[in-house]
This record gives sequence, structure tokens and C-alpha cells, in this order.
Amino acid sequence: MSDRRERPVTDDTVEQEIKHEQAVVDRIYARLEAATRSAQALAADGHARAGVGNEGGLVERDAMVFQASKRLATLNAAHEGLVFGRLDLRHDDEPRYIGRLGLRDEEREVLLIDWRAPAASVFYQATAQDPLGVVRRRVLQSSSDKVIGIQDDLLDADHAPDDLVVVGEGALIASLSRSRDKTMHSVVATIQKEQDDAIRAPQKGVTTISGGPGTGKTVVALHRAAYLLYIDRRRFEGGGVLVVGPNTVFMSYIERVLPSLGETSVSLRALGEVVDGITATRHDRPTVASIKGSSRMKPLLARTARGAVPGAPTSFRIFYRDDVLTLDERELGVLRRTLLSSGQRRNRVAPKVADELIELLWRKATGDRAREHGHDEFAHTMRGSDDFIEFARSWWPVVDAVDVYGWLRDPARLAVDAGTLLRKPEIDDLLESLTDDFSVEDVPLLDELRYLVGEPPEPEPEDDPLADLYDETVPELSTTDQRSSGGFVRVRPGERPTVSIEDDGYAHVLVDEAQDLSPMQWRMVGRRGRHASWTVVGDAAQSSWSRPDEAAAAREDALRGKDHNAFRLSTNYRNSQEIYELAAEVARAAIPGADLAVAVRETGVEPRIHDVDHPQLARTVREATEHLADQLDGTIGVVAPADRLDEVRAWLGERDTERIVVLEPIDTKGLEFDGLVVVEPDAIVAESDAGIRTLYVVLTRATQQLEIVGTTNHWRP
Repeated sequence: MSDRRERPVTDDTVEQEIKHEQAVVDRIYARLEAATRSAQALAADGHARAGVGNEGGLVERDAMVFQASKRLATLNAAHEGLVFGRLDLRHDDEPRYIGRLGLRDEEREVLLIDWRAPAASVFYQATAQDPLGVVRRRVLQSSSDKVIGIQDDLLDADHAPDDLVVVGEGALIASLSRSRDKTMHSVVATIQKEQDDAIRAPQKGVTTISGGPGTGKTVVALHRAAYLLYIDRRRFEGGGVLVVGPNTVFMSYIERVLPSLGETSVSLRALGEVVDGITATRHDRPTVASIKGSSRMKPLLARTARGAVPGAPTSFRIFYRDDVLTLDERELGVLRRTLLSSGQRRNRVAPKVADELIELLWRKATGDRAREHGHDEFAHTMRGSDDFIEFARSWWPVVDAVDVYGWLRDPARLAVDAGTLLRKPEIDDLLESLTDDFSVEDVPLLDELRYLVGEPPEPEPEDDPLADLYDETVPELSTTDQRSSGGFVRVRPGERPTVSIEDDGYAHVLVDEAQDLSPMQWRMVGRRGRHASWTVVGDAAQSSWSRPDEAAAAREDALRGKDHNAFRLSTNYRNSQEIYELAAEVARAAIPGADLAVAVRETGVEPRIHDVDHPQLARTVREATEHLADQLDGTIGVVAPADRLDEVRAWLGERDTERIVVLEPIDTKGLEFDGLVVVEPDAIVAESDAGIRTLYVVLTRATQQLEIVGTTNHWRP
């Protein structure tokens, strides 16, 4: 054993250590540049193959350019902070360097180990209690390609050489004091053991990551997505990885994490963006949202989708030979129900409608002349009749989900379809909310209808006289994302699908803030992962959905038949102890069974609570915001009740909107700010049945300082 003694580390010693690491990093970046030039040359060579002049040359070109482009995207994404870790091992003379991707030198010797590789796992798994052969773990802090600092963890002092330099207080604690900006950052250099266990969990089935606020659930889940793509790229890149989050603010916040880990082929979608062709950002008021999210909407929409088309003819009359043939409303209703029996989809049976109508009319043709000419002549005559074609088109048009959803704006129709599923006040609330400006809560209902009515049928051959009956152009609402061919994907308004609703969906689905999904949202997301593996992230205590048992049943149905692995994260790295203790008091008093993590960081700054009269509210909010902006370098969040956002923005006047953000409570999910001002917490609690849980979420968004301004204080334990 070593008799090494701790010695003070001077600035000169640290400078020499940084210079040594910089020399290594320079060599690795030089190799990165060489790899980039090689990929660029491959792309150029691929383009040149097009000049061969045959189909084989074009195919070869496309393959080469595609692979080269993917490699370039990966290399470019990894440039920032490429090298972040070093391991000094007990039984290895040469240190291992860990980075965002793997690189070898010209002799095929390993220069840099990809953080997802098995050889890198000890960087995260080693502890002082179980060092796993690691003597020193070093984190390199960089700005672009320059090393600006180092932080060491001495894990095995007994086997440390006498001259081993140990710098700093440890990488994790150092990283916790960093100011936030508007985006989430990778924590790949400071992942802790319990987090790494979840990241490297078996790829099959459902991996559940739970834990209280600030435990790193989201960033761990994103690192898990990158890890899965690394260990089985063919499956997960080919089948697609979908990341679903609560809102567009959150998705913008996290969108740089995966590219920074070397992954650019993942689709990020907020709940209002899951269905192609629709981007919804506004929320319905809580009472309406609870109706639209309820599982009661499933049978209601099924009735709507199977009902008569508004404005369609209710009868038909035509002359044939000696007969007057008629179809009345009852007969047409029976035929409609027959065609839609056994789960048939309206658009899928459209090609059969004309034949079924002809058969129904033929049974009424009893005259001698009609029977003399026979069935084939009758069918031919009907198919050539403009009146019959127009009737068939009008009675059974091809429809899309938006069309069918619009049928519910008829109060009488909605009342019939709702039946006993909804109470009269709920029907009135739902009716009032149905507009062309779709809400986030409308999107899963449109998705449900998309499945119920089905894809438009393929046109029949041109010589079919009834082809134009079902060769309709219907706006597409896909249930499955467009796949990315090596590019990072965020859905944009106006995109249209390239796959059918019958597609099996994704290879992996990651759902963040899963506790907030309504039953109908679980149905929507579940369709995209029928044969997928899943990562499900959440904390029941932070749920904004007021009927957890109903949502749990829908979640179970979406994940039915899959194996489950559960991981709980126990340490709160986000909040200071002072801030989290206040939030935890709220949770203990009002949220049974809340999973309260352990906050590990103290700032010495207690939350400031301002009880004010109404006339002082605006001034106090403004002063609190200015105080935090002066005290802190990072982001400031101002959270106010949804119906007072415009008022609060007016109070603050001109401000740096990149740094000082005003949000409604529901949009703070998953975010964090250095400083936070909470306006009228009792009004936040009163906004919904889950209001106290929403307030708990809001209070835990602050990392450094928290200011609370209200005219009442009933929220306090």
C-alpha cells in the first residue's frame, strides 16, 4: 500500500496538469479533423459516382453520400467538449480517455473511448467504496477544444502513486453551481452510479425511471436513448427513436442534449406535435382538459365516427325500367351499421359502398323488365347513372379526422353521441371548446379518429367508372413520425406523413413527465410503440392529471405484455437544500406518498416569501425579478397563473426575454432556472384539482434562489 500523504495543490501544479491534458486533447482533435476530412472525401466521391451514367452508379452514390453525411453529422455534433474524462487505473500504465464518441489513431490504437462503450462504464460505476480498479477519475472542463479546468475524484488512495495530483472538490459538486441557460446540457461527464444503472438497463421491455424533482430523470433518460442507439444502432436507428415531452418549451430546452452526445437521428415531439400535420401549443382550461383526456372520450368518438355524415342524403329514389326504386332513412342506417360492423373503418369500406347500394336496390327491382335484363345489366346501368354516383358520393364521402371532429360542433349530435358518458355541464363545456384552433388536448382525439375512420382507400384502375367516388384527397394526419435519415428531427407545422397508420411505429419510445399523460394521450403514444421498447420517466407527486387511477389503467394498456425494469433516483442535484425543504413541506402536507429526494447542496440563501396587499403586488413582483437578475448570472423564471400572464408581462415591461422568461405553471415541467419568482401561489393551486401538485412542481424549478409573492398564503403548510 502507498503511504501517500495529501499535499496542497498549487496554481502552478494545476496549470501544468491542464497543459498536459491539452496536449492529449489536441492530438485527439487532430484525429477528429482527419476523420472529418475523410468523411468529406467520401461524400465527394459518392457524388462523383453519379457520373457513371447507370442505375448502379446512382444507388452507390446515394449509399455513400448517406453514410458520409451521417458520419459528418456525428463528428460535427461531438466537437464541443469532445474529451471530458480520464481514468487512471490500478493495473494499467496508460490512462483511458472518455469522450462523446470513439476514435482510433493511424495505427488503430484507441485514442478515445465512447462514453457508451463497456470499457467506459467504470467511469460512472466506480465509487470510493467500490473503485473497480480506478485510482483517479478526472473530469476535463472544456470550452470548445480548449481545456479550461480539471476536477478529480480520488477513489483508491491506497494504490495512488505518491506523485499523483488530485485537483478540486469533485466534478459533480462543481457542476451543480454552474449557471443555467435556456437549454438543458448533457451531464455525460458527471453521471452518478444510480443514474448509470438506469442508462445501461436491458434494452427490452419497459424501463421506468422515477424519482423526485431534480434527480436528473430527464437527462438520464436522454442519455439512455443515446446508449441504446450505440449498442444496437441497426435496430434503433432503423426503427426510429421517439422522445415525447410535455410541451414545446420543454422540447426546445432539451433538444441539444442528444446531438451533444453524438446522436442526431431521434425525433423529439411535444404532446401537441405527436400527430403529423398538427402543431398545438395552447391548453384548454383544466375542466375541459379533464373531459377531453378522459377514457370516456373513446366510446364517444367511436359513436361519432360510425354515425351518419352530417348533410348526407337520407333517402334515394331512381327509375329503372318499370320500377321506382327507393331507399329510406331506416334502410340506409341499417346498411351503414352493417358496413361498419366488426370494427370496419369508414374509409376502408368506401370501395364497397357502391356495390352494396346496388345490391340493396336490386332486391327491390321486382318488375318483369328489370328481372328480364338481369343483375349485371342493372349494375352496369347504376354505375353509369349520374344520379346514383352523386348519391353514393354524398352518402358515403371519404373523410378525415378533422372532418369528423367537426361533426361534434352540432349540439344535438354531441348530446346523442355523448349519451350518458358526459353530464350536461360537461357537454356544454366540451361544445364551447371545439374550434379550429386545436389545443394540445385535441390532438389525441384527432389521433383516435384517424384510427377509427382509417386511411383513404387507394384509387381503383382508371377504367372503373366509380373510381372517382373514393379517389379523394384527404389531408393527412399520420400516427407515425417521419423517419430521420441522419438528421435531428423536430416536427414542424405543415409536415405530412410518409407512412400508413398500419405501420408498427418506433423501435423505442421515451415518454417524459409520464405522470401527466391523460388516458387519451396514453392511447395516442401507445400506438407508436406497440412493438417498441420504452423508457418511461416520471414522478407521481408532480402529476397534473387529477384521476391517476384512470391514467394508470391506460398506461398499463399501452405497455401491456412488456417486461418491466424499475429504477429510482434518490438524490436531488437541482435545488439547494433551502429551496427544496420549503417545497418538501408543501408535498408532505398535501401529497400522500410523495417521493422526496435528498438535496445535496447548500447555498445559505433561504427562499424569500412576500405577503403583500393587492396594490403592492405588481411592484413587488418587479422588484423581486430585478433582485434575482442582479444577484444571479443565469436564467430567471417568473411563473404566474395562466389567466394573468399578460398582466405580469406588462408589469415587467422591457426585459431580456432570452434570460427572463414568464411562464404559466403547466409549462414549467422539466425546466430549471437559477432564480424563480412565483406569483400568487394560491391562485396557481386554485387553477385545477391538481393545483397543489402543480405548485410543488413550480417551487422545485429554482436552483439558486426563490422568491414568492402573493396576496394570500393558504398554500403554506
